[in-house]
Amino acid sequence: MSAAHGREITEQAQPQQPPLKELGLTEPVKTVEDKWQLLPYFLQVKGLVKQHIDSFNYFVDTDIKNIVKANNKITSDVDPRFWLKYIDINVGFPDRNEMETVEKKVTPHECRLRDTTYSAPIIVTIQYTRGKNIVQRNVNIGRLPIMLRSKKCVLTGKSESELARMSECPLDPGGYFVVKGTEKVILVQEQLSKNRIIVETDSVKGVVQASCTSSTHGGLKSKTYVATKKGRIYLRHNSIHEDVPIVVALKALGVQSDKEILLLTAGNTEAYKIAFSANLEDAAKLGVFTRQQALEYIGTRVKVNRRVVGPRRPAWEEALEALATIVLAHVPVSGLDLRPKAIFVATMTRRVLMAMDDESMVDDRDYVGNKRLELAGQLLALLFEDLFKTYNSNLKSAIDKVLKKPSRTTEFDAYNTMQFQGDHLTAGFVRAISTGNWSLKRFKMERAGVTHVLSRLSFISALGMMTRISSQFEKTRKVSGPRALQPSQWGVLCPSDTPEGEACGLVKNLALMTHITTDVEEEPIIQLAFMLGVEDIRLATGTEIYGSNTFVVNVNGTIIGLTRHPTRFVTQFRRLRRANKFSEFVSIYVNHHHRAVHIASDGGRICRPMIIVENGLPKVTSEHIQLLKEKKLVFNDFLRKGLVEYLDVNEENDTYIALYESDITLQTTHLEIEPFTLLGAVAGLIPYPHHNQSPRNTYQCAMGKQAIGAIGYNQFNRIDTLLYLSVYPQKPMVKTKTIELIGYDKLPAGQNATVAVMSYSGYDIEDALILNKASLDRGYGRCQVLRKNATLIRKYPNGTFDRLADAPIDENGVVQKRYDIIQSDGLAGVGERVDPGDIYVNKQSPTNASDNSFTGQAASVPYKNTPMTYKSPVAGHIDKVMITDTENEQTLIKVLIRQTRRPELGDKFSSRHGQKGVCGLIVNQEDMPFNDQGINPDTIMNPHGFPSRMTVGKMIELLAGKAGVLTGKLQYGTAFGGSKVKTALQYNP
Repeated sequence: MSAAHGREITEQAQPQQPPLKELGLTEPVKTVEDKWQLLPYFLQVKGLVKQHIDSFNYFVDTDIKNIVKANNKITSDVDPRFWLKYIDINVGFPDRNEMETVEKKVTPHECRLRDTTYSAPIIVTIQYTRGKNIVQRNVNIGRLPIMLRSKKCVLTGKSESELARMSECPLDPGGYFVVKGTEKVILVQEQLSKNRIIVETDSVKGVVQASCTSSTHGGLKSKTYVATKKGRIYLRHNSIHEDVPIVVALKALGVQSDKEILLLTAGNTEAYKIAFSANLEDAAKLGVFTRQQALEYIGTRVKVNRRVVGPRRPAWEEALEALATIVLAHVPVSGLDLRPKAIFVATMTRRVLMAMDDESMVDDRDYVGNKRLELAGQLLALLFEDLFKTYNSNLKSAIDKVLKKPSRTTEFDAYNTMQFQGDHLTAGFVRAISTGNWSLKRFKMERAGVTHVLSRLSFISALGMMTRISSQFEKTRKVSGPRALQPSQWGVLCPSDTPEGEACGLVKNLALMTHITTDVEEEPIIQLAFMLGVEDIRLATGTEIYGSNTFVVNVNGTIIGLTRHPTRFVTQFRRLRRANKFSEFVSIYVNHHHRAVHIASDGGRICRPMIIVENGLPKVTSEHIQLLKEKKLVFNDFLRKGLVEYLDVNEENDTYIALYESDITLQTTHLEIEPFTLLGAVAGLIPYPHHNQSPRNTYQCAMGKQAIGAIGYNQFNRIDTLLYLSVYPQKPMVKTKTIELIGYDKLPAGQNATVAVMSYSGYDIEDALILNKASLDRGYGRCQVLRKNATLIRKYPNGTFDRLADAPIDENGVVQKRYDIIQSDGLAGVGERVDPGDIYVNKQSPTNASDNSFTGQAASVPYKNTPMTYKSPVAGHIDKVMITDTENEQTLIKVLIRQTRRPELGDKFSSRHGQKGVCGLIVNQEDMPFNDQGINPDTIMNPHGFPSRMTVGKMIELLAGKAGVLTGKLQYGTAFGGSKVKTALQYNP
């Protein structure tokens, strides 16, 4: 409801309302006690990466089945009696791919260690003819990499102790893939929404154009434009050589009367009629009056697919087919009734006329409601469709090849051919996810950098990566538009968490409560709209469509009908949604400028939950929160009972939202659950961020991901390429609610230091820090670096193989110093100290491995030394040695080497407010300043870091930290709330 409509309705409804005094609205409103308690329960249901997992589940359950349904039959050109049909497709559970293992189940951790892919078999049920019989059986056609914590993953629904048995961290969010032993994330991709009309102007050329990118489930994407050129309006599409005058296009679509064309486009507005009339003259000049003539005109300009063999069709048939199937492909066409399509084109034209008349009717490309986010599921669906179609065409040609041979001795069985098809699907998935290149010729899609390696610098860096959104915009262009902070991002995208430099504003992060929708079937929703009194558009004439009080009803961009009571229709629709009659993620809103009601159920919209307010009172009461704490209700009950609902960005524009209970008026429709959730997971770690200058919070978001700390409960079982671990991580003295919600207090990165803010000696100029040597000796800032070194013990094609050997002995029977730590199995012992130049795996390779003519005895093979030597200049210790075998029977040896490092000059330290500095001097304890109780600081910070940076949040944090130490309580520094400074100052020992 826009503000204007809101007024009208409340004025009419006034008499029934009791006066404000009786409602108790003049007294201070009692707040819902602890309504933020909804958050932990919300995140239990949702987790931080539910959008990835939901999307993958939707792909495995629905998308994959639809794709197979659409391509379900294979016939042969050679033998017409042969056919093969796919009946069903199912994705199994992850298992080992090797043949001889007894235990088939596999855990993600094993895949990480053994460098294999965590994937599950794809099983199809096929029916086909074999000789004279019809056979049905199941075939494995390839393997699909499985997303961790999704429906098909072995970790789903396991308790903490079961997870520990699989050496998996319960706080790990999941949502990524393990491919060839590395963790890969498919980043969320941002795109303009499909099937919606977007009007833009080019002020230089004076061009106004409305464009619409159609996308159907068949995966065909095509863009249709209605644009102005020299004051005339044209329809433009890739499949037609030149621009078609709009009147010709509408006549070809079956609107023959000029009067009706005028009514459908210009309606009853004089200004639009005058602007449009020139187009009618143009059509007359071209000699186009009837539908047949219009089709002939377009038919000569259609790009014909020359590869189709057969008789040439007349031009009008080509045109008719192009209009029915290619132009605006998402508008449904039944038979050759192109009426809905004509109305859509007319609407596009009308939007162009509106924009020509009024500058403000142009759409904003960067508005979040016009964006859709593409998730792992949608990308995998496109990839699978491409691979499956290729698989089928390969299978068909293989079957044809066999059927061509007349001299077959055995009965032909297509099952055997399918077995020989190899791993086209498996290899395709692995290649795409491991390189990140989605190059699908079929859908004209060329994308690089879709997947990234999950950054495991710290627990936070992994979480931050899971909520990241990457935009398809070129980073090199210096454009401010897409980078600017959109007001419509409020509550759904984090305002602080974006990188500095060229990607600034293009890489965004989701806020804490944001959810991304998946597709909801639209057929039932259209039926529901008709039941609520919407009139079918196909029965309406131009006069009715633009009547003084009619509104057009759109479902996912397709016009379905008219309503004369938009407010009543929308209210009833929302009431049904709150009563849980259909999916809670369907949104509906009224656009008064375009006189339209929009219903959206497509995937990729950004939405978030809000508390519903009715008659000036929030529907969630303290009793509900009490029941929630007693575990008598879960978050989903709040949705079912119509207490909380999801709003997407477009519907948010149609509501009136209060931040706090005290802001509620009679017009208020919704209440925020908690204001601090407008920040993301990474910015939520900053204490008192609302007291800082905004770029400081942005700097902190970048640096918080680089903090050395803990990365997971399983960090000592992992063998990663490089792992930085803090030796003594501590949970922060001043924490925020976000920290507790995401579990950062269980896997912290950082230490609580005693800080003196003072100038000292001049070694602290330009943000340098001074550290206390005694603190460093006690373990302040100490960290461990774990490095992986791996080698393969290969078997070669000519029968020779690598081997591990004992340490060599010189003639006096003494082992060379370099081989000191090698044990009798040729590997270094765990816990041994490794010095530079030492050998820790004594591997030997045959000299004639590449010689294929060699057929001698294994004993007579000459070997050369190919040992693994420790190259780092600093000594380390052997932390772990692991011996296993890869999928193709090679032996894999991984050695983890540990170094412990203490802080030294030039190391970077930072507080949680973007206040970074390097260590400038390490001072003995006796030379450090001390206070009246004899306490020495761990760190001295230069006070000149405060005035120009205005990080007042840091000062309050120092104060709250001190108050916390004195009272023995952890303090809260949550955004827009937190422990008050006043209470901190009132400490009385």
